[in-house]
This record gives sequence, C-alpha cells and structure tokens, in this order.
Amino acid sequence: MSTHKRTREILLRTTFLDVDQIVDELRTLRITSLERRNRHDRPPRLPARKILVGVTEGLCAALFPNRLGSSELADEGVDHYVGHVLNTTLRELMVQIQHELHYNSGLEVLSSEDRERSISITQDFAKQLPEIRKLLESDIKAAYEGDPAARNVDEVLVCYPGIMAIMHYRLAHVLHGLGVPLIARMISEIAHSVTGIEIHPGAQIAGSFFIDHGTGVVIGETAIIGQNVRLYQAVTLGAKRFPVDENGALVKGNLRHPIVEDDVVIYAGATILGRITIGRGSTIGGNVWLTRSVLPGSNISQAQMRHEVFEGGAGI
Repeated sequence: MSTHKRTREILLRTTFLDVDQIVDELRTLRITSLERRNRHDRPPRLPARKILVGVTEGLCAALFPNRLGSSELADEGVDHYVGHVLNTTLRELMVQIQHELHYNSGLEVLSSEDRERSISITQDFAKQLPEIRKLLESDIKAAYEGDPAARNVDEVLVCYPGIMAIMHYRLAHVLHGLGVPLIARMISEIAHSVTGIEIHPGAQIAGSFFIDHGTGVVIGETAIIGQNVRLYQAVTLGAKRFPVDENGALVKGNLRHPIVEDDVVIYAGATILGRITIGRGSTIGGNVWLTRSVLPGSNISQAQMRHEVFEGGAGI
C-alpha cells in the first residue's frame, strides 16, 4: 500500500466531523417544507433521475440496436436482444410512472386505478416506438444531408449532440402526451445536461428536424415546428412576456412560443419570441431579435431588425 493511501485511510478513520447540529437543522427545514406543501407524513417517491437515465439508454438501444446497443451483438440475435431490452426497460419505466401518478394523487398508497393506469400508459408508449423510430430516421437523414462535414448516417447517430437531444425529446414528447409530464421533463433535461440543448417535451416538432452544433438552443413548451426545419447553435424559440393573474402569479399553459412553418432555416444566435409565425421557406439570419411574424419566403437579417428596433420600437 502506498504512503499516500495509508495516510488517507488513517485520516478517514481518525478524523471526526460534528454534523449532528447540521442534521437537526436540515430535518427542521425539511419538515417545514413538507408541511407547507401539505406533505405531513412520509412523502411519496418521485421518479428517479438515475433510473430514467438507464431507461432512456435502453430505449435508444432498442430503437437502434446495431449502433447504440451491445457491442457484442450478433446479427442473428438482434430481435432477442431488442425484446429483452424492451421487457426490462419498459418494466423500469412503468415503476417510475407509478411513482409520478402516486405523487400526483396525494394518497398514502398507490391506488389500484393508478396501478392499472401505469400499465396502460406503458403499453401505449411502447406501441408508439416504431413511429418514433421513423421520425428519428428522418431527423438523422436531415442531419446527414444538411451537414457537409457528416461522412455517413452512422456518424450522425452516434456523434451528433443534436440527434441525442432530439431522440430524448421524441421519447419524452410521447410520455408528455400520455399524462406523465414530470418523467417527460426529466428525460428531456437528461439530454439538456449533456448537450446544452433544451427542448421542452410539450413542444410539437415534425419530422426531418436538424439542430446543427446545438449548444444553447432553447425550444419552449408551446412552440410548433414544421417539417424540414434546421436550427443552429444558440437559437431561442421563447416567450416574449409572462402575464400574471390577479394575485400576481404567472399564468401557465398559455400559447406563448413561436410557430415555425416547414422548410425554415434559423441561423446561430437568433432569438424569436412570442406567439408569432415564421412563414414557410423563410431564412432567419444570425443574431436576429424577432418579435413579429414574417411572411413565407422571407429573408430576415440582423441589419433589417436593428433598423426596426430603433425606428419602430420592436423588441422593447
């Protein structure tokens, strides 16, 4: 054993840190927080992020077993592998769905209705996996055809952060629609933490979607994106303002993000805010700040928008 390792072990055995008071203070804060949220008793479990990481990896492996599955996979064993991965992964997902439903119910124990609902949601989600695969194939093809640096579609699948983020989004979007928005958001945020690309699972995004480079892209909850749209890094499809109710609380769920029609290209750093429409076939230049709708076939540059900001007050 090295001297450094021996010294470390001696310090670990002999050093005492008094944390009792800290534990007491944290318990008091925890109980107060639970009481404030009417969670007086033992709170129900939330879905576990660590498990959802594994669930998402398993689903991606089942969708693309030859590229994202086991490196030891033989051709004749692909179907068996996919079936095994799906059985294991979907059961894990069902348990996490039960946690979310139980948490939302406010009941002490999981009800039989929510248990049955978790099974139904899991089965409905599984049935949509082939359609998710079709959409992802269109996204991968769009990335390959839209990036001159891409040498083949396999490189796009295993290397591109935009494809990773879109893959997580497509899985999360289905779960969001099936009534488990917390799990959906957690899956999207797993990709966000790795890629720097934030796509809310409530957004509606058609096929052949390509995010090039990707870091800093933000797509809001009520955004709608058409077919064959391409975004570059640091693009924001966001809300212009956040209305409040009579009590000063934010109004949630209103349509507040842009609609981007088919065949639109939005270059790096563009910020598009509010429930506006970017017409089909338009090109939005880099670093543009846009808060008004544009007609189909428009070509919007930063110089045009700078003139409008100072002359017409747009964006203020």
